[in-house]
Amino acid sequence: MQDAEPPEPTVPTEPTQPSESVEPSGSLQPGDAPVSPEVENAEQTQQTELVTEAAAAPGRSKPRRRITWGVLVPVVMGAAGLMFAMSFQAAQGRDLRADRDLPQLIMEGDARVAERASTLDDLQKEVEALSRTNAPADDHLSSLTRAADELAPTAATTKVRGAALEVSLDDAKRSADSLPDGFTADDIVVHQQDVQAVVNAMWASGAEAMMIQDQRVISTSAVRCVGNTLILQGRVYSPPYRITAIGDIDRMERGLDADPSVTIYKQYVDAVGLGYGLHTLSSIEFPAYSGTVDFQYASPIR
Repeated sequence: MQDAEPPEPTVPTEPTQPSESVEPSGSLQPGDAPVSPEVENAEQTQQTELVTEAAAAPGRSKPRRRITWGVLVPVVMGAAGLMFAMSFQAAQGRDLRADRDLPQLIMEGDARVAERASTLDDLQKEVEALSRTNAPADDHLSSLTRAADELAPTAATTKVRGAALEVSLDDAKRSADSLPDGFTADDIVVHQQDVQAVVNAMWASGAEAMMIQDQRVISTSAVRCVGNTLILQGRVYSPPYRITAIGDIDRMERGLDADPSVTIYKQYVDAVGLGYGLHTLSSIEFPAYSGTVDFQYASPIR
């Protein structure tokens, strides 16, 4: 039996030229298992395809990016230049935001309202003087004057004097950071509904005449809250708010104690420190209401 010749050692084939991103494999060390040519060729082919795809992708998107930025940059610069030109033309060297100071606008509006109210008072006094002078000679004017005099107490167009009850409402003297859990900054300021609750409770308790701050209140008076200020008949006020009513003091006090909305306000007085004061005035005189009594309402265009 002849001895079998030993098999020839397998020589690995030379790999294809590696790409720059593929690290060359180290040489076989003694004891390493040899890699077959088919496996090595497959790995080299896969790596080459990945490198080729990665290199080709940026090349396809570069022209698109250059075209996009080439169009957008001039458009944006042109729009910005147009806006600067329009602002310069409109300003003409003046501050465009000078008339947007809201507190200053409110104070100026308040001053205009006060000036016109004074003018209205003077005109009404002049009309009344002329009416008294000419009434005896004009029967129709005399009848209108008598009707106006009868309605004057209800319309609050005459002065009135008597004992009164004054309620004052004020914001809490604390910061929002010091509030207990569950309370917010809205809970430490007086709101429109708080003033309305006191006004309604006093009217319901038999108030004969009423004033809020320094204005006589009539049936068409509207209390509106804007931020932390109160607007009444075109005038702006800050807290504390004073509501004064002439009438039966004991009855008005009982009405305030029984009113649900006023009771809720008093709970916040105890919880967060809202201001609530009750004062009795033995005698006070309310001026006559001198504002407009015309109703204004919206009407459809079509």
